[in-house]
Amino acid sequence: MPSSPTPNQGSAKSREGPSSVLSLDLARIRHDLRTPINHILGYCEMLQEGDDVPEDFQPDLKKIHTGGRQLLALIQEYFDESTFREKRQDFHRLCHELRTPVNHIVGYSELLEEQAEDRGLSRLIPDLRKIKEAGRTWLGLMEEYLIRPVTDIQSTASADDQRGEPVPLLQPGIDFAAPAPLSANASRLAGGHLLIADDDAANRDMLSRRLQRQGYTLTLASSGLEALRLMRSQKFDLILLDMIMPGLDGYQVLTRMKADAALAHVPVVIMSSLDQDNSVARCIEAGAEDYITKPFNPVLLRARIGACLERKLLRDQERAALEALRQSQKVLWDELAEAAEYVRSLMPPPLRDDAVCVDWRFQPSTQLGGDAFGYHWLDPDHFAFYVLDVCGHGVGAALLSVSVMNVLKNRAMPNLDFADPGAVLASLNRTFPMEEQNNMFFTIWYGVLSRHTQELTFACGGHPPAVLLHGESAPQPLHAAGAIIGGFPEVNYATGRIQLVRGARVYVFSDGIYELKRDDGSTVTLEEFNRELSRPVASAKLDSIVSWAAQIRGNDKFEDDISLLEVSLR
Repeated sequence: MPSSPTPNQGSAKSREGPSSVLSLDLARIRHDLRTPINHILGYCEMLQEGDDVPEDFQPDLKKIHTGGRQLLALIQEYFDESTFREKRQDFHRLCHELRTPVNHIVGYSELLEEQAEDRGLSRLIPDLRKIKEAGRTWLGLMEEYLIRPVTDIQSTASADDQRGEPVPLLQPGIDFAAPAPLSANASRLAGGHLLIADDDAANRDMLSRRLQRQGYTLTLASSGLEALRLMRSQKFDLILLDMIMPGLDGYQVLTRMKADAALAHVPVVIMSSLDQDNSVARCIEAGAEDYITKPFNPVLLRARIGACLERKLLRDQERAALEALRQSQKVLWDELAEAAEYVRSLMPPPLRDDAVCVDWRFQPSTQLGGDAFGYHWLDPDHFAFYVLDVCGHGVGAALLSVSVMNVLKNRAMPNLDFADPGAVLASLNRTFPMEEQNNMFFTIWYGVLSRHTQELTFACGGHPPAVLLHGESAPQPLHAAGAIIGGFPEVNYATGRIQLVRGARVYVFSDGIYELKRDDGSTVTLEEFNRELSRPVASAKLDSIVSWAAQIRGNDKFEDDISLLEVSLR
């Protein structure tokens, strides 16, 4: 059997210029190309005639023999002096038609070799291996006589003085004899559903048989349109897509898949010949996962399919985890929204009587904060009102705020004068130490208005001071010294006092209404908020303040709860 031409011989011929193929002795080319085919036919016929060859080997041996006879006819047709110039004009079609029967020969000989090894028929392996090696030798000759000269011509025409070396058709150092054992991951992925789309029946047959032996489930398509139809009716883990098919070729099928949301996630491996590098590159850019070349190297075929399925498995797991996260987040948001609605339901309704009018705005944050407020008559003469804010967000903060609100509403601290703001805050500080509240503390502003004297007494536990407005006068902060509630034991809280007049308004609020981030990164100050609060408006002061905050925020979704309480003295 003649050996493949050496690289030096090929390079010398390829430098002869654009007419190098025509300048060769076509009779010599026909001779060189026929020699390995004659070897294939000879070894195949000996196996067909052997008494010790299993009957189920005969169909594949017949396909090998038929491929060899077809190839001899193609060599005679294409490398004839009267037709070669015309035939080589369609270079890719010429290569495709010459290579296809050789791919069949190599593929079926590999399948038979593997079956012989599995069944202990070692006496058949040498001849099957010679058939396979003869087919690969033929491919090397085809590269020497057709692919390298054309590649060098194209390279010379497209580059100034760059002369890239063509990728050899047969790569040295690769053992084609037997596939490697399945890795742990490949074993775990075996059983995946694969679609093979190839217009060549023998290619589909060989590839499907090989992959079935590896544990995959196979579906076959003979055209691009059939492949798309199957993809839309079945679920596949991987698509093996031939580059050249009648009607829709591999690239067109791939682009339609990637444009379809239902198919875009399915990985695609392109099947190509080595002279289709540009087309393969287009497919990779269009979203193909990988490519394999014909004739298929069993080791690379298994490795690349296994790697693609492993990546798909990881992506599927990521999508499943993401969907589970979305579902859990939806449940969480629904629960937070329900909790926020519950907190809102505990707020007292607006009040209007002969002494005071009370209105409020409350908007929970997207994370559910710890704001709460309340007001009620302690007795016929004393009216208490307050706003509190628990640190942090979430259900824990909301539960603590509700607990504090219930203690104040129900006056659940015995032996305490709830008309004394400083004493109330001191008692809260002892009742809710942060080490017993999951390290949470809160701030509070608490005031008591006397109907009889119109005096307001108040205390502040680390909370923003309330603001007193009356007529055209400047806003007056109502602040009294006092630390956060729950942070420090035995803290004294001062009680402030101020005389109100009819028409005065007191605004109590949490910091969520003014600690707002602007687009430039700056934060609104309390002084800016007070100025906005004192700005005259025709009506609906509370709505105006909330709209002002939303405008600064850029939307009506706030990072912290908004609580704004307006108490007007009649």
